[in-house]
Amino acid sequence: MTQKPATRAEAERLFAAFQAAGAVPVEADLLLPAETLLDLYGEDIRARAYVTNDPLRGEMMLRPDFTVPVVQAHMREGAEPARYCYLGEVFRKQEHLGNRASEYLQVGFEVFDREAPEAADAEVFALFSGLLAGLPLRATTGDIGILMAAVRGLDTTPRRKAALLRHIWRPKRFRALLDRFAGRAPVPVARQQLLERLAAGSPADLIAQAGSFIGLRAPEDIAARAAALIEDAGAAPIAAPAAALLYDLLSLQAPAQAALTHLRGITPLLPAIEPAVDRFATRLAALTARGIDTATLAFEASLGRTSMEYYDGFVFSFHGPADWPAVASGGRYDALTAVLGQGRSIPAVGGVIRPGLVAQLRGAV
Repeated sequence: MTQKPATRAEAERLFAAFQAAGAVPVEADLLLPAETLLDLYGEDIRARAYVTNDPLRGEMMLRPDFTVPVVQAHMREGAEPARYCYLGEVFRKQEHLGNRASEYLQVGFEVFDREAPEAADAEVFALFSGLLAGLPLRATTGDIGILMAAVRGLDTTPRRKAALLRHIWRPKRFRALLDRFAGRAPVPVARQQLLERLAAGSPADLIAQAGSFIGLRAPEDIAARAAALIEDAGAAPIAAPAAALLYDLLSLQAPAQAALTHLRGITPLLPAIEPAVDRFATRLAALTARGIDTATLAFEASLGRTSMEYYDGFVFSFHGPADWPAVASGGRYDALTAVLGQGRSIPAVGGVIRPGLVAQLRGAV
């Protein structure tokens, strides 16, 4: 209770600073239709959000963040370019008791601008860096777009590429798939047994043996899935050099300028990442122009892979004590605007700060 006045004061300070930077204040409903979030992220979102049923509006979620409703509103009626800011509570379900709050204030800033995306990245990061200056925080940046480009450039089947891209935000599952697709791990026993059964008879025979249907999948869906499993089993493994480059990317941690040098060095071996690396270089130049020392700024290629699943380019975070969640975080989410824009899209980047954590740090300084 003693933190609440300090938290509110910090939130108002940050909110005012975002408005001074040209952002228009916006609000979002506390209860959001669950369908949109489930369509975006699948059933996994249920583990992180509070879900309820409304007799008239159907399944609803307590607001897990602001970005999705802000993007929806912008794509529906927003002018361009645009800057928005917001202040309000968000709700995140926690699996274990501990110091991670399930309800907390969030203050955010979002930029929608077609002209110079990398400059917008630098604008958002520099603004956050300035607002958090003097606090004991570790700033880290990353770029999920480089990893996605590397996956798209692999010499493997479209189905395997899609599986890897779908699980980029689930690091353990992604690594397990990459190990299997590269021939470094055996096919799971249950999957191997299923493949043997499929090889012994047609899908129609197996469906007939299984008895009555339970669930929503039609026989055609089951047959198509069986055909996909058989096709995947016959796919050649990802070549060892290409797999090694992807493993290298996953583990890349270095100061940003050194990371750029490393990425330039491997680009001839993985040409698909060249456009993303060029954007990374442009962003570093824009950050330097705003006074950020990119020779010491931390870069991690895997940063952001456990966040909400809409980041697809530049990402950043500011961390305090090791057992705390991020005090501030954000990134680029161009693809999300296309999904929610129903055919229209615009480059977009933004971030959020948790004023409660900032207030705690200020009290400890």
